[in-house]
Amino acid sequence: MTKIRFGTDGWRAVIAKEFTTNNVARIAQGTAVWALKQRQKPAILIGYDCRFGGELFAETVAKVLSRNGIKVFMSSGFVSAPMVSMGCLRYNTTAGVFITASHNPPIYNGFKLKGHYGGPLLEGQISEIEKHIPDRFAEDLDQIRPEDLQKKELLEYVDLESMYCDYLEGQFDLEKIRQSGLRFAFDAMYGSGQNVMKRLFPDSLLMHCERQPLFDGIPPEPLERNLGRFLERIRQEGNIDCGLAVDGDADRTALADQSGNYIDSHHVILLLIHYLHHYKKKTGKVVTGFSSSVKIRKYCEARNIPLDVVKIGFKHICETMLREEVLVGGEESGGIAVSGHIPERDGIYNGLIIWEAMVETGLSLTEMIDEIYAITGAFAFERADLIVSEQDKERIVKNCQKGAYGHFGQYAVRQTETLDGFKYYFSDSQWLMIRPSGTEPVLRTYAEGRTREEALDILKAGYHTIMKEDN
Repeated sequence: MTKIRFGTDGWRAVIAKEFTTNNVARIAQGTAVWALKQRQKPAILIGYDCRFGGELFAETVAKVLSRNGIKVFMSSGFVSAPMVSMGCLRYNTTAGVFITASHNPPIYNGFKLKGHYGGPLLEGQISEIEKHIPDRFAEDLDQIRPEDLQKKELLEYVDLESMYCDYLEGQFDLEKIRQSGLRFAFDAMYGSGQNVMKRLFPDSLLMHCERQPLFDGIPPEPLERNLGRFLERIRQEGNIDCGLAVDGDADRTALADQSGNYIDSHHVILLLIHYLHHYKKKTGKVVTGFSSSVKIRKYCEARNIPLDVVKIGFKHICETMLREEVLVGGEESGGIAVSGHIPERDGIYNGLIIWEAMVETGLSLTEMIDEIYAITGAFAFERADLIVSEQDKERIVKNCQKGAYGHFGQYAVRQTETLDGFKYYFSDSQWLMIRPSGTEPVLRTYAEGRTREEALDILKAGYHTIMKEDN
C-alpha cells in the first residue's frame, strides 16, 4: 500500500510503479468524500495534459466520482493547468482534478487539485482530502462505460481549449500584437500549451508543438539548459523580437530576447511588475516565494509597492490573492499570476502581457530590463538540483538546522533566513539557498549574484561545502 501525501504542488509518482490506476482511484475516492461534504450536489472538472496515459487516468477519476453521484465535467482533449482552473470557475464546480506532472521527467505523472475560485486548492483543503484517501480501492471500474455516464448526465465533455482562447481574445488586442511588425517565437516543450498558440499566433515561429509523451528526452521545464534548441533557433533566425517558452502544463513562463539570450523567471516577474505598475498604473501588492530574487524587494521599495514573501508553493501565493489585491504573485520556478486574471499561474497569459508591453511601449525586452536595472542594479540567478543520497540529504539538512555553515568558500554568511529552506546572505545582492524539493527526490540549491559568473561561483562553493562529510 502506497502512502499518498501531496507535496508542494500535487502528488507525483513514476508511472506504473506508484502512479497506477488503483492509486489514482484511491485519491479520487478521497476527493469524492471531501466534495460531498462541501456541497449537496457537487461537481468536479477533470483535465489531463500530454503525458502518457493521461486519458486513462482522467477516465479513472471520472468513474470513481460518478460512482459517488458526483457530476463530472471532462475536458474533450489535453489541456493546460490554467484551462482547468478557469473551467472550475466557468462551470461552477466544487473543485478540479488535473492529471499532470507539470515539468517533471516523462516517467512521472501526477494528480493536482484546483479550487472553485480558479486557482490551486489550498493546503488545509488538501489535508482534508488526504485524510479521506482509503488504503485500498477494490471496486471494479472496468464495467463502467463513459457513454453510460453521459446518458445518466453524470459525465459531460467540455471544450476548455476554445473557452480559454476566446477568453484571451477578450483580454488582449491580439490583432494589434499580430500586426505590430514584431516577430515572436513560442516553445511548447511538447506540452499542453501547443494548440493555443497554433490557433492564436499561427504565423509565429512555433517549436515543439506536437504531442510527444517522452518530450524528446528533455524534461519540459523552461530552464536555460532545457531550451538550447529554442534559443539557438532564435539566434539563427536573426529577426525574432521575443521568444516565449512554457512548461509541460503551460503554467510556467520563461522568455528569450532578440539575441536568443535566456530571460529567467526573476526578470519576468520584474518585467510584469514594471509594465503593470509603471506603464499601466495598476496597483496592488507583490507576493513572491522564498527563493525569489532580492531585487524584487529593492524594486518594490523604490516604487512603494507592498511586498509579501511566502513559503514555496504557488498555493501560498493564491491564498493571498484570494484575500487581498495582488498586482503580481510569482515564484522562482516561473509560476506567475497577475492582477485581472484568475489566481493561477499562466505561462501563455504572462507571455502575452510581455508581448503587449513591447507593442505598447515600443521597447525591446533588453530596453525594458535596462529600465529595471536602473532601479535595482544588474543581477543573475542560478539553480542546481543535486541528486544526492538520502543519507547525504539528511546530513546536509541537519547541518543547516544546527547552523553548521558559517562560510561557503570565500563567502561569509552575514544573515540566515529559514522561512522555507535555508537562505544564506553574504551581502544585499549575494545569497545561497538550500532546500529539499517538495516534488522530486533532489536537494535544490539556488544562488544570486551580481553576474552569472558570481552566481555560479556561489553555487560551486556551496556544493563543495555541503558535500564535505566532516561538516
